Amino acid sequence: MKKIEAVIKPFKLDEVREALSEMGISGLTVTEVKGFGRQKGHTELYRGAEYVVDFLPKVKIEIVVATEQVDAAIEAIIKAARTGKIGDGKIFVMPVEQVVRIRTGETNEAAI
Repeated sequence: MKKIEAVIKPFKLDEVREALSEMGISGLTVTEVKGFGRQKGHTELYRGAEYVVDFLPKVKIEIVVATEQVDAAIEAIIKAARTGKIGDGKIFVMPVEQVVRIRTGETNEAAI
């Protein structure tokens, strides 16, 4: 099993969720986050004063999938989240040792 974390632009969330749903991934966790990469933020004008916005709003999606689903899930996220502009985001893949569904006690693949 693998955990996939994707940091994407907020307006792409629905498209990514639909793409993952189409491939049978039903559960995901979404967190509103702020950050920057190569984008390095931007400057804005507010009441005549210019200021730098260092941290840009993003959305982090977390899913756990069977190892054989990882490549398909990554492709679905890329296809749905890509705009072709800087700041599209990143995808991180990590191993998951164990999953337990609290309600039933099911473990690993049965608990996903």
